[in-house]
Amino acid sequence: MAALNELIHQPVRLRIMAMLAALPEGVQVTFNMLKKQLELTDGNLGAHLQKLEEAQYVAVTKTFVQKKPHTYVEITPQGRKAFEEHRTALREILES
Repeated sequence: MAALNELIHQPVRLRIMAMLAALPEGVQVTFNMLKKQLELTDGNLGAHLQKLEEAQYVAVTKTFVQKKPHTYVEITPQGRKAFEEHRTALREILES
C-alpha cells in the first residue's frame, strides 16, 4: 500500500496541489488566482506555499509587471510525482 504524504495531506495544501496538478506541465498560475479560487488570505496561502516550496513541490516566481509585483506558482516534477503517489494512497484507502 502506498503511503500518505503528511505534507500534502493537510487540507489547504491538498487543494493547492490538486489545482496545480490539474494544469498542464509548465503552466503557472498567479498567487491572486490561487487565493481567489481557494478563498484564502494572503498570509494563509503564503504560509502553505512556503512549506510546499521548501519541499520543492512548487516553484514560486516573483516578477514585476509595469512596476507592480506579481507572483506565479507552478507544480514541479517532484511535486507532481508526490501528489500522484498521495492520490494513489488515498485511492487505495477508499477502495479497501
